Amino acid sequence: MDARTRATRIKLVAFDIDGVMTDGGLHYTDDGGELKTFNVQDGLGLKLMQRAGFALAIVTGRNSGVVAARAADLGIEHVFQGVGDKKATVAALLDRLGLSWEECAFMGDDLIDLTVMGRCGLAIAPANARTIVKECAHLLTEAGGGRGAVREAIEFILAAQDKLAAAFAPYLETQ
Repeated sequence: MDARTRATRIKLVAFDIDGVMTDGGLHYTDDGGELKTFNVQDGLGLKLMQRAGFALAIVTGRNSGVVAARAADLGIEHVFQGVGDKKATVAALLDRLGLSWEECAFMGDDLIDLTVMGRCGLAIAPANARTIVKECAHLLTEAGGGRGAVREAIEFILAAQDKLAAAFAPYLETQ
């Protein structure tokens, strides 16, 4: 089954953080604080998905106050940090939401993401993903993590479900 057909079934989209929503760099302050850079266009894409009725989740292996703040800023309700078994975490979320694996997309970039990507209906990898992850993905973005890959994946899913024009419409209205 091709990526577009897979995308027509999606109701939940879950994302890794480092290397997907960010470029994967870790920046520390002198006092041990952590800094991450998120792409504002990805953020608007996430809001478009929410407005279109999709559930969103963050599933990351690291713990970060910065991630919690970004998720709160975007209104992402399903946030799982410090996760060792992403497949089990997503499975529990799917069960709670009453969804199937075929209705779930996951975007990841490294080894820890492979088990969940191998199970979900639409596996997505950004251009900067490890080669083994790219080989397992149904959809590979042209953009890298933290550089618009999330937005690209979102627009792909919205287009596959014929929801992209409606998502863009409020921004295209003329006076």
